[in-house]
Amino acid sequence: MIRINLLKPETKEISEEPRALPEYKEKKGLPAYSLLIILAILAIVLLFFFQKRSFTNEQNLLAKAQEEKKSLEYVIAKLEELEKQKSLFEKKINLIRKLKTRQKDAVKIMDELSVNIPEWVWLTDTSFANERITIKGRALSNSLIADYISNLEQSLYVRNVNLDSSLQRRVGNDEFLEFSLTATYILPQESSTTENAQKGENQ
Repeated sequence: MIRINLLKPETKEISEEPRALPEYKEKKGLPAYSLLIILAILAIVLLFFFQKRSFTNEQNLLAKAQEEKKSLEYVIAKLEELEKQKSLFEKKINLIRKLKTRQKDAVKIMDELSVNIPEWVWLTDTSFANERITIKGRALSNSLIADYISNLEQSLYVRNVNLDSSLQRRVGNDEFLEFSLTATYILPQESSTTENAQKGENQ
């Protein structure tokens, strides 16, 4: 018995279109991926320029700060120099004032030494420093030197008169004693203060 199959045999056709679908998806996804890469590159470039600009600004600020520092150093050096000059001038002014005061003291001391000197006693050299007087002179006898010491001790401005040396000298036919005295002197204002204190003690 012969059977005839009138149904069309199924044929399995292999279509290439389903395989093309992934390729289509890949081609569709490429522009988005490329866009991300481009955006990333642009961001990097912008960041680079921003950083470069910031670095340039920092360098400019640093250079400006260094210039200001140099100018300030110059000003500070000038101020220090002016301070030194001011200190030097003040020292000179104080020295001049002190010398003026000492000049008055020297006149007063020389007056006291001259007023109290006896006859046949003459001075050859006098000096004073730190309230200490050194007196050198000549006399015909020791008694005249003693009288001079007594007169000085009665002065208001001379204290603690001491005889340091007394030597016999001879020049030709002249004989004399060469003596040296030391004493302390008191300024007029100090002397008045001392007198007032002594009066208060006596009262």
